[in-house]
Amino acid sequence: MTHTLTHHDSRHVGRRGTTPTARARDWAEIQERMFVPLYDAVYRDVGVGAGTRLLGLGCGSGLALLRAAALGAEVTGTDTDTDLLGMARQRLLPAPEQGGRRWPAHLVPGMVPEEGLAPFTLVTAFGGASDPEVLRRASALAAPGSRVVVAGAGDPGSFAATITARLTGRSAGAPPEPDPAGAVPPAGEVRGHDAVAARRLLTTVLAAGLRSPRVAIVDCPFGYPGVEGALRGLLASGAFDTAIATAGADQVVKELVEAVRPHVRSDGAVWLPHPLPYIVAEV
Repeated sequence: MTHTLTHHDSRHVGRRGTTPTARARDWAEIQERMFVPLYDAVYRDVGVGAGTRLLGLGCGSGLALLRAAALGAEVTGTDTDTDLLGMARQRLLPAPEQGGRRWPAHLVPGMVPEEGLAPFTLVTAFGGASDPEVLRRASALAAPGSRVVVAGAGDPGSFAATITARLTGRSAGAPPEPDPAGAVPPAGEVRGHDAVAARRLLTTVLAAGLRSPRVAIVDCPFGYPGVEGALRGLLASGAFDTAIATAGADQVVKELVEAVRPHVRSDGAVWLPHPLPYIVAEV
């Protein structure tokens, strides 16, 4: 039997998604781990290990930093969300009374840290870096030749783009023009919505003045034990914020329930295939 949310349950999820602390908790407990295949693929790709000095922009609740630290890297993370940064601190730098290992980590509120923590050998922006100036400032803290990796948050099934366009009356947006120098097109297997996402990432990377960009792709499916978990996780990503501001959380949840429904398996689990592009460039 297919499991679905009742109207009452949907409204509860919608109200919960509007509370910043609850949304941060949903990100840390549900959504962030969906990106583990991305983190691990990138770290293999660029060779993270002992000697790596990593700067993670928009580090969230610190799972990507933790996985890099476990490989031997010294990590620094920034985020403007104090709730998420506090959760990252609990993961990486637990207080003595909490027990647990303290990793070689620095956590900094804001977008870009002070120069005193540089130079870095790797800069990551796993949540995307929509502002090229932020990426430029962060890259200036890295040693010449260091790698910079940018990946978007993704949008499996184009749920966020479609629902936002429907509820706001706006177009989902035309894909950006390719780089006039023809730097690097998306990899051949990146098509459709994922190709658009890759071109947007590439545009940001080039605008930040980074060199030799290349596009890679990783299979990063989103899997949830049930519909409620899927809704909480997807809403925690922030991808539906514009739609919520326009039409309200309850309406967005209603639309999202219908979008997710075809992906509910017989046991109630939700499985969303999700090829995710990322860009590797150099300072």
